[in-house]
Amino acid sequence: MENFTPVASLIGGVLIGLAAVGMLLFDGRIGGVSGIFGGFLNAKHGDTAWRAAFIGGLMAGGLVMLMLKPDTMTFGIDRSVLSVVVAGILVGIGARLGSGCTSGHGVCGIGRLAPRSLVASAVFMSTGAAAAIVVGEVFGGKI
Repeated sequence: MENFTPVASLIGGVLIGLAAVGMLLFDGRIGGVSGIFGGFLNAKHGDTAWRAAFIGGLMAGGLVMLMLKPDTMTFGIDRSVLSVVVAGILVGIGARLGSGCTSGHGVCGIGRLAPRSLVASAVFMSTGAAAAIVVGEVFGGKI
């Protein structure tokens, strides 16, 4: 394992958890990124500022990391552009069908022991694992 970073991963997980708890406790909102972004695209009057701030904060965090530690933002993709686009579309469809994404269900929902989030998380983890196995083993990693 060349990218084994348990301490950094633990710190990142704790920060994500604290942010989700803070958002729920102080604002009464679930920190699901797909729901926040979808609500921003279909915003109701008076409901855009916090969504824009949240999305802007995500982007600003990435930009800060890019400036401070650019090596953490380098990665390689050994898949075709088409397969990455198709995967992104499928994830978007899945998030829409499941009424949420990994952040909403996996972080916020499981933490609240929400039954639908427990089911949704089990479904997206198992289908993600199955898709990775199919792409890697059946198609040799190339689609």
